[in-house]
Amino acid sequence: MKKQLLVLSGCLLAVFCLSAIDRAQDAQEHEKPKNLKVLPKTISHEELEGTMKAFNKALGVKCNHCHAPKANGERGLDFASDANPKKDIARSMIKMTQKINAKYFKDHVKDGALMQIGCSTCHNGQVEPQMRKM
Repeated sequence: MKKQLLVLSGCLLAVFCLSAIDRAQDAQEHEKPKNLKVLPKTISHEELEGTMKAFNKALGVKCNHCHAPKANGERGLDFASDANPKKDIARSMIKMTQKINAKYFKDHVKDGALMQIGCSTCHNGQVEPQMRKM
């Protein structure tokens, strides 16, 4: 009986420890974003991820288009870094889009939905929007 109780206690302890490790890893993966200058500092992880995926799709790029690699030869991207100049271009484009929407599309409702411009309005899946000579 004591042996069964010890085995059961050990199993419960192992399950508890593994779930604690899993929760700690989730917390690290979803730590608060750093160095947000245009996007709201209160943005949730899910909203930020959705916004970044929308940028990827609108420009036909991957995350490394704007985000610099980690220093010291580590794998992955340093999302807080400003080392990649394209990140500042993206910030400028976000500000421009916000200004255009605030000035021209703040009340543009169609079929009950607020309609505003976004990156794909001009980029259409291309890094450079199609331009024409004037």
